[in-house]
Amino acid sequence: MENIGAIITSYRKKAHISQTELAGRLQEEGIEVTQKSVSAWETGRNEVSARIFLHICRILEIPDCLEEYFGSNPKDPLSMLNDEGKQKALSYIDMLVHPVSYVKRTHLIPYPAAPVDSPSMTRLRLYDARVSAGHGDFLDSDYYTTIEVPARDAKGADFAVTISGDSMEPAFHDHDMVYVHQQETLDDGEIGIFSLNDNAYIKRLKNDSDGTFLISLNQNYAPIPVHLDRDDFRIFGKVCRTNR
Repeated sequence: MENIGAIITSYRKKAHISQTELAGRLQEEGIEVTQKSVSAWETGRNEVSARIFLHICRILEIPDCLEEYFGSNPKDPLSMLNDEGKQKALSYIDMLVHPVSYVKRTHLIPYPAAPVDSPSMTRLRLYDARVSAGHGDFLDSDYYTTIEVPARDAKGADFAVTISGDSMEPAFHDHDMVYVHQQETLDDGEIGIFSLNDNAYIKRLKNDSDGTFLISLNQNYAPIPVHLDRDDFRIFGKVCRTNR
């Protein structure tokens, strides 16, 4: 199994594209990233989202992302061939395509670009750090991308993050993306995004006469006590929706 960062690095260098140029190409497709974001993906400091990775595959002309990641793709017959065999198969495909007798009609029609400023869509910052695994300073960094999401789903949200782990199951799952309303306070029992001693979490806040705790919905995880007198504790916002 190949590392995604290594895949991006390999194909970027093969295409003779710098990290800054790759970030610029992504920006042209409406994904607001920086050279620092590309560097963080390639070194494994942050995880690239599936949506952005698909854009990268198109820009860098990665023919089969499943084969690159897993080493093979059983659904793609070309994956079973060596380089010489692939060239022969592609030559035959090219012969079928010219003339266009065997080409699907949909492939003859240019795919229309989605409107950038559609009133039904809104833009959110999706931070690269994964909560419950990332550092608690992510909200102060520029390691984020700008994504377009349905306005009705992101109502009240200011940014989005991706969950790591199963501590908030069954309500939230590993790799779920959640929309967050940025605010510095939460009421007892509300679910939010927190930073505790430089670690980022998604948890339910327990704040009563027993003290302050970060509570997991998965009962296999113990409550995390918060010592307000000595811990570095911040509330980033309230989780308002999961995009699953």
